[in-house]
Amino acid sequence: MSSARAPDARVSRAVLSVAGAARGAYAELRRPARSWLDEQVHRAATRVRDSRRARSAAWKDVRTRIESAGDEIRNASDAHLTDAIDAMRGRLRAGGEQSGPLATGELARAFALTREVADRELGMRPYDVQLRAAWVLLQGMVAEMATGEGKTLAATPAAITMALAGAPTHVITVNDYLARRDAENMAPLFERFGLRVGVIQEGMSPAERREQYACDITYCTNKELAFDYLKDRITLGRVDSHCRLAVERIARESSRCDELILRGLWFGIVDEVDSVLVDEARTPLIISSPGGEASDTREIYETALSLTRELERDIHFRLDARTRRIDLLDPGRELLRDRGEQIGGLFRGERRRSDLVHQALVALHALEADRDYLVRDGQVQIIDEFTGRVMADRAWEQGLHQLVEVKEAVELTARRDPLARISYQRFFARYLRLSGMSGTAREVAGELRDVYGLHVVSIPTHRPIARRDLGEQVFATQHEKWRAVVERIADLHRVGRPVLIGTRSVAASESLGALLDAAGIPHRVLNARQDEREAEIVAEAGQLGRVTVATNMAGRGTDIGLGEGVAELGGLAVIGTERHEARRIDRQLFGRSGRQGDPGSCEMFVSFEDEIIAANTPAVDLARRGLAGAGNSLGSTAVRAAQLRAERANARTRRQLLRYDAELGNALAFSGRGE
Repeated sequence: MSSARAPDARVSRAVLSVAGAARGAYAELRRPARSWLDEQVHRAATRVRDSRRARSAAWKDVRTRIESAGDEIRNASDAHLTDAIDAMRGRLRAGGEQSGPLATGELARAFALTREVADRELGMRPYDVQLRAAWVLLQGMVAEMATGEGKTLAATPAAITMALAGAPTHVITVNDYLARRDAENMAPLFERFGLRVGVIQEGMSPAERREQYACDITYCTNKELAFDYLKDRITLGRVDSHCRLAVERIARESSRCDELILRGLWFGIVDEVDSVLVDEARTPLIISSPGGEASDTREIYETALSLTRELERDIHFRLDARTRRIDLLDPGRELLRDRGEQIGGLFRGERRRSDLVHQALVALHALEADRDYLVRDGQVQIIDEFTGRVMADRAWEQGLHQLVEVKEAVELTARRDPLARISYQRFFARYLRLSGMSGTAREVAGELRDVYGLHVVSIPTHRPIARRDLGEQVFATQHEKWRAVVERIADLHRVGRPVLIGTRSVAASESLGALLDAAGIPHRVLNARQDEREAEIVAEAGQLGRVTVATNMAGRGTDIGLGEGVAELGGLAVIGTERHEARRIDRQLFGRSGRQGDPGSCEMFVSFEDEIIAANTPAVDLARRGLAGAGNSLGSTAVRAAQLRAERANARTRRQLLRYDAELGNALAFSGRGE
């Protein structure tokens, strides 16, 4: 199969370097199903290819070429720069018609132009490490950059080069605020190159979205983008109709082409790539439609919850705290059978009754308010466990959301039936070229390579890291831990150092806030309840004497600058209060301190009663209390072992979702109803 090409864009083969794209009006890669053996051979070949690509992206030679090209234009007039930009656009687009790839020097000149224009338009001259990261992105790989190294600016040379070559470019981030902020901040740079920049925000109409995606570079969130793609798949229908679309477009007929939101999936730069492609890949994306009146089903859900409350844990059902999986036991089935006969109606049917009761058990025992969801404005809103942010447009499926609404005594929303679904693994693998950035990607480098074909390249910091790691303190109980945390905060606050404390849940952040109130320590709390002020609160966390309590991921993407005199006191102090299910997220929290060579410190306080420890450490391990204490290496080893078990369990969940998604796609394709 050959590369996809829109009629109005001649895309440089050297820049895209993509084979196997479906030809037609909607650009995307369609990968054939592979047997297990074929998949292993493909992965081995991918590793060899990535190794070669990493070597071919040798930075020393590229940097020399960029510096040489930059010397030629450093003192050029604005008019001369405009001529150089126009000439570069022509050469990049003409490259798509050449038989061979463009020289590395041509792309290096594009980077030199971007650096010079950024200096003049934004007052920010990209460092060598930022250009190196951009070069990695252009190769279709992941650039691992430490927090505070300027990933927003680093993405622009790659985005501009691809857009000048005619490839619609998506810069994908984790929330609407970051998408809007980065688009607005970088707009003068893009516009100087004659490129239009768009931004997708929640609540936009299809027409508004279509207009934004028609821009050369579009900033958007992963969820908005993926759901827009699913809407396009519904418009296209289940039968592959790329050729038909091309004919309709050429004939200029009013057709489905006019209803499509995207122009396809050409080049994507994923910011916080580990969060998007790994953490959030455990849940498939589903578009659904209303499945009936809510009032018709409230009584059913109330009965299911009432019936479920009669079941006792470890007698009628078993709950796995680590995976939150619930299994009915034989005594539970017998009780439900007897009660179902008494209640009557659909509760007489074993399958429907079991499904309802299982979801009711999840709602009652596995999902907790202020950890998994918020009740706000009379609605149940899901909290993203990795970002700590509210997902107002998301709902649990198969009646679970409605059962939680009944549990919390709020107005019932209508149950929704799925129309289309896709996993992040399948969606992002359809880009003609995909790349990404993150401060913490090396722990999941194997998964990014095997699932998405993305090779991780670590980028050195612009300045040496001066942050001090003060280690970990392990306590037997949460009470002891929180008392020690408050004492440490008080000591730091007494000398005026700003402190950022990371918690895993809304409930934990508010509980710590109450303890700080009791200790007379002024502070600010940031969690899903204050998500609208997230960036503002985090940006001020480095000011003299400021104490900020936040969920671990809050404010990701927002720099914390140090206030006057703070550096002399030792910089920002970051305190973690519980290990996360992924070591990367602990590193992300610690990375908020010591940016760009600033001084700072980080330390972790944990207890054996923390959720991750209790759920992933054998209950019979009574000797663990003897492992508590600051600097106890055995205690820290037990904590890391529990964290590793959680990481492995989550990785298994993602692999199972990928297999299920592939099997579902193959089954639909075999029946003639697939994509």
